[in-house]
Amino acid sequence: MSALPGARIRIRDIIAGSDPALRPAHRLLMASLPAGEVVGIRDWRHSLAEGSAGVWTDQRWHLLVATRNGQVRGMASGSYLGSHNIGVIGYLALHPSLRGRGVGPRLRARLRHRFERDARDTRGESLAGMLGEVDPANPWLRRLVHGAGALALDLPYYQPSLHPLDAPSPLVLYYQPIAVERRWLPAAEVRQLLFAIWRRLYRIPRPMHHPEFRLMLKALRGRRRIGPLAGL
Repeated sequence: MSALPGARIRIRDIIAGSDPALRPAHRLLMASLPAGEVVGIRDWRHSLAEGSAGVWTDQRWHLLVATRNGQVRGMASGSYLGSHNIGVIGYLALHPSLRGRGVGPRLRARLRHRFERDARDTRGESLAGMLGEVDPANPWLRRLVHGAGALALDLPYYQPSLHPLDAPSPLVLYYQPIAVERRWLPAAEVRQLLFAIWRRLYRIPRPMHHPEFRLMLKALRGRRRIGPLAGL
């Protein structure tokens, strides 16, 4: 557990579905994003139960909360995928009172630390990179590209719909190299990452049945490498 000086902020892991911070963290996320982009709290509890049971193999899920005076004021979640040796940022949300105070970067840095530990534990090597989905209008995307060396990948990307009545959300998929600098990714690797996101992280049973997933694959046809998105 760590404190942010002068802000009375504590950042900690949630490891059990009975944690009283779980529901407030989910409410904070629901207030920050459209309902169609947020997984249900039941899915969080399932993931925590899987971790407690020790049934994870090369995939590990983390949920962090930032609290002030016992109240949840920030949260972040993400998954490590050992098959690709990457950490995937799931969600990051802050109460308006904490925005611009460095809590978001602290949460993201703590997730990265968790992913680095997962890489050492499961593969015995350094973390290769981090992956995330960002709204194209989000100013955080430019900071990642220009300040952290992230690649905003040049392809149409859709986050799968998490509710039957909602359409998949068009976002920007980025890859932030950690171990080795990368200026592009092989199209074959991107294809595998897309499937891993939809099938393993969002638990979509049959990604190929969805027109948006097929559209992403179609955009990769005939391309050997995927570079950075123009205009960033």
